Amino acid sequence: MTLIAGRPAIAEAGAHAEAEHGPSGLLKWITSTDHKVIGKSYLITSFLFFCAAGLMAVIIRTQLASPDATVVSQHAYNELFTMHGSLMLYLFAGPFAFGGLANYIVPLQVGAPDMAFPRLNALSYWLYLSGGLIMIGGFLTVGGAADFGWVAYAPLSNAVNSPGAGPDMWIVALALTGFSAIFTGVNLVTTIFYLRAPGLTMFRLPIFTWNMLVTALLILIAFPVLTAALVMLWADRHLGTHIFEVSGGGVPVLWQNLFWFFGHPEVYILALPYFGVVTEIIPVFSRKPIFGYRGMIFATISIGALSTSVWAHHMFTTGVVLLPFFSLMSYLIAVPTGIKFFNWIGTMWRGSVRYDTPMLFSTGFLIVFLLGGVTGIFLASPPIDFATHDTYFVVAHFHEVLFGSAVFAGFAGIYYWYPKITGRMLNEKLGKTSFWLMFIGFWVTFMPQYLLGLHGMPRRIAEYSASTGWTTLNRISTGGAYMLFLSVAVMLVNFWVAWRKPVPAVGNPWDGHTLEWATTSPPPSHNFYALPPVRSERPVWDLNHPNHPTISHEDHKSSPEKEPAGAVGKVADGEQR
Repeated sequence: MTLIAGRPAIAEAGAHAEAEHGPSGLLKWITSTDHKVIGKSYLITSFLFFCAAGLMAVIIRTQLASPDATVVSQHAYNELFTMHGSLMLYLFAGPFAFGGLANYIVPLQVGAPDMAFPRLNALSYWLYLSGGLIMIGGFLTVGGAADFGWVAYAPLSNAVNSPGAGPDMWIVALALTGFSAIFTGVNLVTTIFYLRAPGLTMFRLPIFTWNMLVTALLILIAFPVLTAALVMLWADRHLGTHIFEVSGGGVPVLWQNLFWFFGHPEVYILALPYFGVVTEIIPVFSRKPIFGYRGMIFATISIGALSTSVWAHHMFTTGVVLLPFFSLMSYLIAVPTGIKFFNWIGTMWRGSVRYDTPMLFSTGFLIVFLLGGVTGIFLASPPIDFATHDTYFVVAHFHEVLFGSAVFAGFAGIYYWYPKITGRMLNEKLGKTSFWLMFIGFWVTFMPQYLLGLHGMPRRIAEYSASTGWTTLNRISTGGAYMLFLSVAVMLVNFWVAWRKPVPAVGNPWDGHTLEWATTSPPPSHNFYALPPVRSERPVWDLNHPNHPTISHEDHKSSPEKEPAGAVGKVADGEQR
């Protein structure tokens, strides 16, 4: 007989309190294979990389606030925008969601005691941390950090145009973080398929877990291609292979094909986890089930399937790709994303919406990502792409898509799961202040960049002349960047307040729906004292609201006699269910 929990709040009463043995402090962090410790390590480390990348962005915007500025040199500027992009994409956006949130939340959502391969999970984190430190360490070398852009286009990234140890360290760092992602992908796929709780069928999984599953499969497809391209680049730089060198019979555009075959699935590898975050939050704060549960799953699968067929829309201006095909596929992949938007809006429609901080950030994500997606449709048209390629129009679009997902939705996830991870609440006033500073600062930063792009300002330039007429728009954009910096500072203050003056969180402060809310906050080392019965995709809601049961999408296919063995037993408070 399986014990199943009563109301999750009961578990908070201390009836099951236990003394957990083992190392603590720094030794626990170094030696632990607990997915929760590893998840927190990913979250903290990636957030620190985010702050470092943000400081670089502020320096970049300060340099561009005035014509002919000399805040940094041309070489330093190239290093800054290269490392800003690299840290944000490779060391923050992906690891924060796929390493941090997935590590901590997915085993809880599937009712597992840990990840399938705990030691491999620990290795993944240490590879990630090692890669990140190596990449940052490039600044300490004689020639400085990598300065060829985060895409490392050949021949800019060869040994002649980018000499020194910094670029080599960038290549090694990317290889290490790539292996980290691959190992985490294997771990997540195995955990989701093999360690699910009784009754938790695939079509009862939370959408967040579904999104992480599709993301993991995309990583297993895309990251080996990047690793192979990095090996080729290293061989060109040190072994004289000339794979990307015209002088030796190589083809420079081959790097673009290899990189973007990784890079465009990577865009969805970065976005899909955050789609999952807001899909968990919106139903909870609308007090409704997700609208079109299966539609959301199939839309996610469709995005994953289509994402490997659109890589060359970054290469329209090269003249070596089939424009009609890649343009059509770029339009087509917008369809499942549109379905998700309609489902999110449908979930909020006529719901009892509560605009607490997690919901505010989720709503901000919807607005910001929508405009980023619309401008992406513009860029899927080859004539428009020819006119705006390598201008600040592309910079604005790229930031709307990735900042809108990784930061707005990522911060929504922080505020939503912070009580689960720490057992403490963040301050709502500071949270809402941070949101409004970020939301306003975002538009002030990036809307002028669309106009700058249409006025012909190229990206990756450190200086411009006053005669171009770009000064006013650049100064407005820089002012917005300072607001974004301030919004993150307010969030850091919120963390400090929560640490210095803790407000305890009840077991389920948001009245969440999924299994992570069926245990204590924070969870014990083995995650659960008991599990509730799983008869729908909202098991904790079913338990806490027995008069408003959720009907599973699979209930019409199963009868009570087909419930999994051990699915019914005693509840934690002694009542018979």
